[in-house]
Amino acid sequence: MPTLTYRIAQPTDSDLLGELSFQLIRDEGHRNSMSPPELAARMRDWLAGEYEAVLFELEGRLVAYALFCTRPGEIYLRQLFVARGHRRSGIGRSAVDLLRREIWPDGKRLVVDVLSQNHAATTFWRAVRFSDYALTLESLPRPPADRDANPRH
Repeated sequence: MPTLTYRIAQPTDSDLLGELSFQLIRDEGHRNSMSPPELAARMRDWLAGEYEAVLFELEGRLVAYALFCTRPGEIYLRQLFVARGHRRSGIGRSAVDLLRREIWPDGKRLVVDVLSQNHAATTFWRAVRFSDYALTLESLPRPPADRDANPRH
């Protein structure tokens, strides 16, 4: 496989990151309904604040990105996205290896959240030495029509 290279994202990359974030949201089945321009604006805010992004390229083409923040004692990886058509080729694993080896400091806990229905992501993260720590459960509010049809006694 050709060598994966990287560069640190700049605020001028926010539009591109917004588009990629939109793809990520759709691919992972997240409920976020933001548009690419809204995601780009959010990305600009994140990059101006506590987050950093890394763009990964293969033979000069963008193939992945990572968005993370450094907290006391840990690195929180908010997003890792590998572009469609480049998945299951080792790019995700190579990106995580580069992050660990060249970008993230040693001695910090690494944390990533995965949607419970995203089995491919869960399998990937376990394969790159992440282990289960917590499970978040939720109870969504019932729509008003359901409440009206089933009044409490």
